[in-house]
Amino acid sequence: MTQNLTTIAFDADDTLWHNERFFKLTEDRFADLLRDYVEGHHLAEHLLAAEKRNLGHYGFGIKGFTLSMIETAIDVTDGRVPACVISELIAAGREMLEHPIELLPHAREAVEAVADTHRVLLVTKGDLLDQERKLAQSGLGDLFDAVEIVSDKTPEIYTRIFDRHGTGAAHALMAGNSLRSDVNPVIAAGGWGVHVPHDLTWGYEVDDAPKDATRFRKVKDLGELPALVDAIG
Repeated sequence: MTQNLTTIAFDADDTLWHNERFFKLTEDRFADLLRDYVEGHHLAEHLLAAEKRNLGHYGFGIKGFTLSMIETAIDVTDGRVPACVISELIAAGREMLEHPIELLPHAREAVEAVADTHRVLLVTKGDLLDQERKLAQSGLGDLFDAVEIVSDKTPEIYTRIFDRHGTGAAHALMAGNSLRSDVNPVIAAGGWGVHVPHDLTWGYEVDDAPKDATRFRKVKDLGELPALVDAIG
């Protein structure tokens, strides 16, 4: 173990494997299904508003997204959306729950590299069954010392996780694609936050990078993470 960092945590969706592109494809399908019933130029805004509004009820993940699509379809058509469209949306959500897992570049190599010297965690949010399915299909499950599937990612949750599975947030690093969920709250908890950008980011996860934060880092991809961990020490 290094003197400073003892625990390295990874986000899952769009950090270790592709995820948001399946949401984008389904959102495009959603717009096509409603094209004959409503003008689509504000449809994405209505859907995002519904998703944010429903997080407290359904949480993060595909099931909540599917219900938000159905709610939005009903709202924007003033209840005129036909049952066949609702059925198509349900089918689209079911297909998302069955999509294959495709690892992002350097994902396995990065986890394996830091696992040689540190305690390694997976910290993800979303639907429990779906996240467990994706982890099992990824082939990465055996590399993690612990897996935490949480309802949200806040400084308090990170503090509890790093106290339970490590030596506290001060000796922990979290790597992920979301500034809002994977970087800023970890830094607020006293840890290191490493931003690993992804081409697609859900609107809810968009946030500003922390200013004047000595424990903020950004890498091009996970291939740069092991060297960064070594440099931090």
